[in-house]
Amino acid sequence: MGLFDFIRNELIEVIDWVDPTTDTLIWKFQDSGNNIKNGAKLTVRESQKVVLMNEGSFGDEYAPGLHTLSTSNMPITTTLSSWKYGFESPFKVDIYYVNTREFTNLRWGTSGPILFKDQELGPIRLKSFGNFTISVSDCKKFITKFSGTQPYIKIGQVEESLKAIVSSKLAESLAEAGISVFDLASNFTEVSQKIKPILQLEFDSYGILLEKFFIESVSLPEEVEKIIDKKTELNLLKGDLNDFTKLQGGIALEKLADNDGAANMGGLGAGVLLTNILGQSNQTNTNSADSKNQLLDLLKQLGELKNQGIISEEEFAEKKKDILSKL
Repeated sequence: MGLFDFIRNELIEVIDWVDPTTDTLIWKFQDSGNNIKNGAKLTVRESQKVVLMNEGSFGDEYAPGLHTLSTSNMPITTTLSSWKYGFESPFKVDIYYVNTREFTNLRWGTSGPILFKDQELGPIRLKSFGNFTISVSDCKKFITKFSGTQPYIKIGQVEESLKAIVSSKLAESLAEAGISVFDLASNFTEVSQKIKPILQLEFDSYGILLEKFFIESVSLPEEVEKIIDKKTELNLLKGDLNDFTKLQGGIALEKLADNDGAANMGGLGAGVLLTNILGQSNQTNTNSADSKNQLLDLLKQLGELKNQGIISEEEFAEKKKDILSKL
């Protein structure tokens, strides 16, 4: 073998990446210090893109297909390298393969309680967990943020960074989307769709598309969960004043059971009596003084529930209208 053959064999003529893994996002072509032959063949497979880099500056980008690396097919790199027209010498550039397929079922979760300011209940500490799906949308941004001088990047490294972003921005995103704690506890799918575009704004700077985002669970303080339970009960009874008054009797019964003085009033019997009195508010003659007093007492109880945040202003106004119509 002559000197010319030896030199020719040192030149890289074929560039390809067959990914044997399922978790690699970036892979830098290993040239072993050899130059690339002018006119070398570059293979870019489906769900891949290739970016050239010359001395720290991004060059040309290639979509899936078979490409010939020559000055006519590398306009950006040619300009960066100041190659003259008709340049045919071997050259040296860094070649980065980027995996553009979707990476699914990535996990996110708050490491501890985050402070969320609810429009109705004020500041609340909550924990939340879920999953998300991503793909690379801007290869150059993505390489800049995650690769550096590393020869490859795995999805686990990216997942940890994105998890931190979601956790830190979750409370802010919920507030920006105008979501209440009642919405958050009852409709994960709708809430997830509302905050997804807000989180996407953060992901854009990393060259990442947030394909899907899901909230799977939310942990709230016990006292907040009780308020949500009561509100749910009231919503189920909405529009039915008779059922509503029975519910209030049940609440009063719970209070009597916890009161030491309840035994002197007959315990359970006193609670049942109160329930019956409230239940008769829709049945008694509305012209009688007793009936009016009962309805006014019920109106007072509604006001207390509103002040405690268990029912909203709108619900109070609706029930108040029903009661006043019977006076």
